[in-house]
Amino acid sequence: MKRYRTRRPVDALLALTAAGGLLLTGCGGGDDEAQGAKDTAADSRGGGYAPAPDGPRGEGEQRLDGGTTTGGTGENGDSREVAPDPDRLSTFALDVDTASYGYARRTLSEGRLPDPSTVRPEEFVNSFRQDYDRPDGDGFTVSVDGARTDEEDWSLVRVGLATRTAEQRGERPPAALTFVIDVSGSMGEPGRLDLAQDSLATMTDQLRDDDSVALVTFSDEAETVLPMTRLGDHRGRVHDAIDSLEPTESTNLGAGVETGYDTAVEGRREGATNRVVLVSDALANTGDTDADTILERIADERREHGITLFGVGVGSDYGDALMERLADRGDGHTTYVSDAEDAREVFCEQLPRHIELTARDAKAQVAFDPETVAEFRLVGYDNRQVADEDFRDDRVDGGEVGPGHTVTALYAVRTRPGADGHLATATVRWLDPDSRTPHEESGDVETDALGDSVWEADRGLRVTATAAYFADALRSSPSSSSSSSYDGDTRHGSLPGAPGLGELAERAGSLAGRTEDEDVRRLAEAIGTANRLT
Repeated sequence: MKRYRTRRPVDALLALTAAGGLLLTGCGGGDDEAQGAKDTAADSRGGGYAPAPDGPRGEGEQRLDGGTTTGGTGENGDSREVAPDPDRLSTFALDVDTASYGYARRTLSEGRLPDPSTVRPEEFVNSFRQDYDRPDGDGFTVSVDGARTDEEDWSLVRVGLATRTAEQRGERPPAALTFVIDVSGSMGEPGRLDLAQDSLATMTDQLRDDDSVALVTFSDEAETVLPMTRLGDHRGRVHDAIDSLEPTESTNLGAGVETGYDTAVEGRREGATNRVVLVSDALANTGDTDADTILERIADERREHGITLFGVGVGSDYGDALMERLADRGDGHTTYVSDAEDAREVFCEQLPRHIELTARDAKAQVAFDPETVAEFRLVGYDNRQVADEDFRDDRVDGGEVGPGHTVTALYAVRTRPGADGHLATATVRWLDPDSRTPHEESGDVETDALGDSVWEADRGLRVTATAAYFADALRSSPSSSSSSSYDGDTRHGSLPGAPGLGELAERAGSLAGRTEDEDVRRLAEAIGTANRLT
C-alpha cells in the first residue's frame, strides 16, 4: 500500500530550531513505539458523519491543504491563501492516553463488560505499536493510508503521526518528579499500592544521579513523605520512603493534588523537566470532592510553573472520567495499570516517554476532498474537539507529545461512486516546546492508494482496524444507535464493515499468530472474552 508524506515547514530557518532534550530512558530495554492520541469531533457510536460539500474545484483550484496551487506562506506559519470549506475539515488536539483500553481489559478479565462511557476508541487504537517513519529531529512525520471495508464505498483511512525516537538526540535535561500516591484503604487490594511500590523502586534505580524525586501520599489527609531529593547518594532514602507506604483511610484526592503541586512548586528546578505523577483509583470520597476545584488548581500550576501531570490509574473500581479530566487540564496523559507487566511498561517505558517534550499544543486537521469524499467520520476523540478555525490559533490548547510516540487517528470515509484522485490531506501543527515557534507537517493520500480490503492491509492498519472495531462494539448496545445491531450472541458496532465479535476475535487471533505480537495476542483474548460475555 502506498503512503504519502510531504514536508511542509513553516519557515526554512525555523525548521532548523532544535527543541528539548532526550526523553528519559531507563528500566531497561523499552520499546518506544506505541502510544497514542486523544479525543475530538465525533461519536463512534453512530451519527457524527460529516457530509462533504458538493461541487468541483475551479481554475486556480483550492488544494486539500487549503492553499492554492501556487501557495505562499502567510503570517503565523500559515501557508494557505484560501480558507477551506469547514464542512470538509476535521480538527482535534493530539494526546497519547491509553487508560481506556487497559481498564477495559481489566474489567473483561473480571468477567464484566466495561461501561460504554469508559470506552474511548482512540485510546484502544493508540495502545499498539505502529511502524510509521520517524522524523530526523523534533516535530512529526505524517503518514496517511487506508483500505476498503466490506461495506460498499466505505473505507477506513488512517492518519499516523510520529515523533523522533529517544535515541536520536543527546542528553536530556534532568527530571524533577513528584509522585503523588493514593494510600487510601481501597489501595490495599492486590494490584494497586503493591504494584506502585515495586515499580517506583525499580524506576528509582534507573534514574540518573542528577534527577530528583519527591513523594506525597494522601488518604483522608495528604503528607509530604519525601521533599524533592536529588538522587545522587540518596537512593536509599527514596527506597525507604517507598517501602514505608501503607494503605490507611478514605480518599481525599483534592488534598493529595494540592499538596503534590505545592511540593512540586517548592522543589521546582530551573532547566529540568518538572512533572507530577498521580497514582490513584481516582475515587474521591472525602475532603474536596469537587472536580472543578481540583482541576482549576492543576490548570493554574501548569500555566504559572509549566508543571504537567501524568495520571496512572489502578483498581477494578476506577474513576476513569475524573482521571482523564485531571490529565487533560494538566496538559498530561493517563494510562492504566492492572498487573505487574503493565506496571513495568508504565513506569519503565511510558513514564520516561512523558518526561521530555518535543511538541507543545499539537493539533491535527484533516481536509477531505469534496470531489472524491461523500462523507466522513473520525473514530473517537470525543473530548478533544477543536474548532476548525482555531487550528492555527496558537492560544488554543492542544496536546503535549514527547519523543518515541506515535499518534493514530482513524476515519470512516465514504467515497463517491467511481471517485478517482486526491482523497485527503492531513496536517499537524505544533509549537516548539522552548521557543514556542509554530511548525507544520502534512501528508496526502489518493483514492488509488486505498487497499482492496482492510483485512489484507499491512499489520499496522489491520491492528488499528481491529482495535477500533472492538471499541466500537463495546460502545454499542441495542439502544445506542439505529445503525448498531445486537442478536444476543454477538455485538456489531456502527462502523462500516464492522464484523461480529466472534469473527473479530478470530481475525485478531490469526493476526497475532502471524505476527507473534504479544500485544495483539492480548487484544484477541480480550475480544474473545467480550464475545463470550455477550
